[in-house]
Order: sequence, then structure tokens, then C-alpha cells
Amino acid sequence: MTRKIAILGATGSVGKSALDLIERSPERFEVVAVTACTNSEALADTARRTRAKLAVVADESRLGDLEERLAGSDCRALASEAGLIQAATADADLVIAAIVGCAGLRPVMAAVEAGKTVALANKEALVTAGLLMTRAAQSSGATLLPVDSEHNAIFQCLAGGRVDQVSKIILTASGGPFRTASAEIIAGATPTQAVAHPNWSMGAKISVDSATMMNKGLELIEARYLFGLPSSRIDVLIHPQSVVHSLVEFVDGSVLAQLGAPDMRIPIAYALAWPERMETPAQRLDLASVARLDFETPDLTRFPALRLAREALEAGGAAPIVLNAANEVAVAGFLAGRLRFPEIAEFVERVLESTDFAVPASVEEVLEIDRETRSRVEALMSEGCH
Repeated sequence: MTRKIAILGATGSVGKSALDLIERSPERFEVVAVTACTNSEALADTARRTRAKLAVVADESRLGDLEERLAGSDCRALASEAGLIQAATADADLVIAAIVGCAGLRPVMAAVEAGKTVALANKEALVTAGLLMTRAAQSSGATLLPVDSEHNAIFQCLAGGRVDQVSKIILTASGGPFRTASAEIIAGATPTQAVAHPNWSMGAKISVDSATMMNKGLELIEARYLFGLPSSRIDVLIHPQSVVHSLVEFVDGSVLAQLGAPDMRIPIAYALAWPERMETPAQRLDLASVARLDFETPDLTRFPALRLAREALEAGGAAPIVLNAANEVAVAGFLAGRLRFPEIAEFVERVLESTDFAVPASVEEVLEIDRETRSRVEALMSEGCH
């Protein structure tokens, strides 16, 4: 049977990779809805190419342009968050949630509440509203399929097993471009250096998160809600080759690992075809060519963001929301030349230390905490507090 797909964030890196796979197997998939943040030109091209029935641009000022570009087609054009929610709850068998940041929270939650199968590439949704989202999934019967390569690897390792048989899960991290850099190089790191990831091709924000290892911290929090394990049973290892995407240790001492080339189309394909598999054009893994697999414990002095993320996870309440929001603003500040690279973690820590971690009771409360945190970090940057 043809599987109907809605792609939230169709013009981003995950969306493009998903479309590459979908368009290679037109007999298996039908795209019913696509969304973008501001790029109405790319969105219209995607909608026409896939014959989607609905295209949504989050930026309302781009709606007119989207409508013009879709004129004469069978695709309806919408804008705003309300439009994103319509796409998230469209008649689809699978919703690929690839909107970056908290902008994707309400659409993802709407899909979960509608009982959809959601391929989750938006880690911020679980980081900021993990308890709310997992409870909503239990209530609606929604299925969450992880798309992040690390969580997808754990999901694959758990196939046929149960979480109560797991001793711990181990997320792997490449260590990014500054894994072996001196303190002087890190202190003076430029945005160009920070986004130059050695193994993966990603957007600027995610690449900086990899350089600080905040991405692994966010994945630590995400793993807690996806797999229901406490912080004490989630480890992180530096693995510079990016071949082992994560590992699961079981109570009997067995350890299973998922290996593959560093290509996001592999975990995306697993979510698209689940519970089956599909062919991908990804490069096949040649272990003889790789020759060696190295592992090391993360240096929390070099990567304080990872320490901050674990502390936020263990503090609970609003702490992960504050962590995520403060990091997003600080990273944007760094990319704009307003902060030095080490100040990303410094600003996040400063805001975390002065926050009340009350547990949010709704998505609206999550988003209010997110807004307040962003304002506080912007004010700190404007004051020039270094």
C-alpha cells in the first residue's frame, strides 16, 4: 500500500533527505503536505514536484508569493502556525517532524494528540515538552519514531527487545571540529570553523551545537523521554569516526551497536518504511577501509555544554526548556559575531543558575518559559555581559 507522508520542514536538510528517498520510490509513498519556514520558492517547487495537496509557509508575509507560485496547481497554500497544525494533522500515515527549534512544538504536539505516527527529527519538542508529549502519545495511541541517527540506532538495537532488559544506552558523538583543539583555538573559534563538521553535513545551528556538544546534551534529554531511562543509565562516548551511531547494553552484559555510513538517509529510511526496511543510495560501510573504531570519554572541561545538559535533565521542570532556549539565542549571537565561542555555554549556565524550575503544565507554559528565557539572554547580550 502507498504510505501518505506529511513533511514539516520540507526545505531543510532532513526534509530534503526524506524527499530524496520518497522520490526514489514513488510507488511506495505519496506526499500530501509540505511546509517551510520562509522559503516559499523552494516550498512551491517541492509541492509541485511531489503533487502535494497542501503547502504551508510559516512566515505569513510569504503567503502571497507561495500562492502565486502554486497558481494553476491542485495544491492549497496556507500560512502561519495554524497552517502548520493543519499540515501536521492532515490525512497522512506518517508525519515527518523536521521543523527546527520550538517553532515545531505546537505542530508536533497536534500530530501526537491526533494519534499520528510521527518521525521525530525535531529534538527540541521532546527536550522542552518531553513529559507532556509522551503522556499525549500514551493517551492518543500515537507512535514516536526517532530520526536522529543516535536515537534511531538505539531504536534499531531494541528491535525485538524490551527497555526493562536494558542496563544502559550509550549515545556516540563525533566530538565535532574542536575535539582535539587547544584552549586557545577554542577561545578564538570563528563561526566558519565551528560549522565545519568533520563527518556530517548539517545546518549552521546544529553544526555549532555539535562543536559545543550541546547537541549531544539535547539528545541525552531526548533519550530520557523516548526510552524512559533515567540520566544515570544514559552515557555518552566520543567516537570520531561516526560509524557506530549508538549502543545498547543489556542486563546480561550483551552490547548491541548500530553501524552505518554517516548519512541521514539511513535513519530516515528506517522511519519511512518502519516496521519494514527500504533500499537507500547511502554508501555501504566498508569496515576494512575504516580500519579502526576509537572511543573516549567526553572532556567536560572542553565541552561544558554537555555537563549543563545533564544537570538540566536531572533538575527537571523548566530546566531543559531554559537550556534549549538560552542555547538557541546564544548560538545565534555567536553566528552573528556578538559572542565568542566559549560564551555560548557561559550564557546558558548563567541563565540556568537564576531560573526557577517549576514543572510546566501545558504547551502554552512551555512556550512562555521559552519566550522569557530568550528575552533574558538577549538582554544579557545587549548589556555586553561577558
